[in-house]
Amino acid sequence: MSNSIDKYLHKQMDKSAGIEHTHHRTKIVATVGPACDTYDQLLELVKCGVNVFRLNFSHGAHEDKKRIIEHIRQINNTEPYNIAILGDLQGPKLRVGEIQEGGLDVKRGDILTFTNEKLVGTMERIYVSYPNLHEDVRIGNKIMIDDGKIEVIVKQVLPNNDVQVEVYLGGKITSKKGINLPDTKISLPALTEKDYADLEFIIDQQLDWVALSFVRNVNDLVILRQKLKEKESKTKIIAKIEKPEALTNIRDIIVESDGIMIARGDLGVELPVEQIPLIQRNIIRKCLHRAKPVIVATQMMESMIDRNKPNRSEITDVANAVLEGTDAVMLSGETATGQNPKLVVETMRKIIMEVERTEYRYNLEEVLTPQPHSPSLLSDAICYNACKLADDVQADALIGMTQSGYTGFILSSYRPKAPLYIFTKEKSLVNQLSLSWGVRAFFYDEEEGLDDIIFDQINILKERGFLKPGHVVVNTGSTPVALHLPTNVIKVTKVE
Repeated sequence: MSNSIDKYLHKQMDKSAGIEHTHHRTKIVATVGPACDTYDQLLELVKCGVNVFRLNFSHGAHEDKKRIIEHIRQINNTEPYNIAILGDLQGPKLRVGEIQEGGLDVKRGDILTFTNEKLVGTMERIYVSYPNLHEDVRIGNKIMIDDGKIEVIVKQVLPNNDVQVEVYLGGKITSKKGINLPDTKISLPALTEKDYADLEFIIDQQLDWVALSFVRNVNDLVILRQKLKEKESKTKIIAKIEKPEALTNIRDIIVESDGIMIARGDLGVELPVEQIPLIQRNIIRKCLHRAKPVIVATQMMESMIDRNKPNRSEITDVANAVLEGTDAVMLSGETATGQNPKLVVETMRKIIMEVERTEYRYNLEEVLTPQPHSPSLLSDAICYNACKLADDVQADALIGMTQSGYTGFILSSYRPKAPLYIFTKEKSLVNQLSLSWGVRAFFYDEEEGLDDIIFDQINILKERGFLKPGHVVVNTGSTPVALHLPTNVIKVTKVE
């Protein structure tokens, strides 16, 4: 073992807590809000099973976000966890403006007028935060308000550029409710002025992931990628799938992004709701094929915002996402504003662990064999066979090394049954890999011979309580070490 190994063991940790945290392979993303934004509350959620904290830039000031980031970084520095931080950009979210006190009760057949003139909304005129509405909509287009609770149909565009609509499904319109245009191609850019300001903050704070809302095509991601490159940022990109256009371009979007979020809220408004389950399943499968982490999000346990138990349908929803192979499941209002964020996370983790213990299909070789056309075919084949070998010998650990993150992502995508540990010299990857199914990552920057590196890795895991004498370990790596080649070696070791 190298003399410098002690520096990798600097954290004084509760080993049992660290081990418990790795038991659920499907990761949990929790949104931070007023219900869980103190250091103690965040640490409590981490101990319950949170792997990634989401900061929603649709709400809150940068000053508040910075305080939360400092809390999470403190947890990473003092506790046995590597928690990732995901900054979620608002994107071109369309909303109605201020509405008169008491809201507007609209019924079928009512005629409303949408305008881009800022005013307090009445039955006469309602402000909509979309200056190009009159140019983009067509007569007969549907407009959905408040997650589809209210539906109106475009009747005509007036000479002053106001848009007149007729109510088809009535309800109460209140201030700042969201608008969806399922029949309309929106001309707004994916990154708004607010998003650019938030992105500067995200880059400055070196967040692990940034989510781009309302992605429609690859060009949306190219623009964001260029901004990150200009600042030499290592932040990775998640494309949020919530527009019908994204499904048309889904293959290219998956390739261009670093990860995907299936944002079922807006997606379920923009598309017929009966299509969402199969869309979710197909996107997860495509992400597995491309070794890209995928998050299933929105309303997973929404009833627990104000209840102590989830609906039976929500339990099944979480379980099905796990069975379909998602990398992570996400909580939004449940943790941000709910009455008991800790209980929500605990409940979600129990569901995940029960599915993974009894029904989960590990080693998905029937659908995830190395692809002959892949530019990384050789290393893909090594990783694939390492997972099969680990299963054949009932290994107690599968260990990989990575510089770009790819080995970690590809090993994870094969969904190995053996516990998966990834070592990397890139500090940014240690937290980023916390989003990937089954991965626990460690910082390690020694570059001795491969045998010495493997010896160090095994001893680090022994010191942290993950391995014991007699355990069998399958390692992947590359040699010669100094050349930093793609993964080209498999080694089996019995722990002394």
